[in-house]
Amino acid sequence: MNSIVVLLLSACLVGVSDYSPSPPDVNQTKYTLGFISTIAASALYALLLSVTQLSFQKFIKKETFAVVLELQIHTSIVASCVSLVGLFASGEWRLLRSEIASFHEGSLSYAMTLIWTAVAWQICSVGVVGLIFIVSSLFSNVISTLSLSLSPLAAAIVYDYTMNGAKTIAVLLGIWGFFTYVYQHCLDEFEFKVKKKPVIRKCSQCAC
Repeated sequence: MNSIVVLLLSACLVGVSDYSPSPPDVNQTKYTLGFISTIAASALYALLLSVTQLSFQKFIKKETFAVVLELQIHTSIVASCVSLVGLFASGEWRLLRSEIASFHEGSLSYAMTLIWTAVAWQICSVGVVGLIFIVSSLFSNVISTLSLSLSPLAAAIVYDYTMNGAKTIAVLLGIWGFFTYVYQHCLDEFEFKVKKKPVIRKCSQCAC
């Protein structure tokens, strides 16, 4: 339980360190609503992992990699349809042309960024569902939170990015929380094997 708290604190520090004042055209109410929505989305994501594990145990009841891919494909189709409905319902599709034109690397780089971002997210999602399938939703959530806390470190290594104090603490907390989780899991496994080990009792009337 302590490792989960540490990992959660690490993820929160990543979000807090990215804090910046709201744009002039966004009032305080909308900014607060957006902040609360972000926290709620994180909680719903953790709930989604647990619901996915429940679906494996209660409804799907199959243990194949094809099932993992099928589940990911179906959820991605639903998510894509919902996103498209929101894109056209809000009218933001009218801004796509100007957004592409203002992209500093050109329209081709814009398209390639979208494509490879989508591919990377699909690979990540398959890995997340696979961890739920093989281990548990808790372990999948731990790995996801660890990757979030390590993302500033990866950005600092690959790109010209300077980590501030909060992000450095977040990375250290993320690593600490993960190894605490692994250590506690090893202790629980050892305790389980000790309890499961048969006890040999000697006969009181003989030397056997």
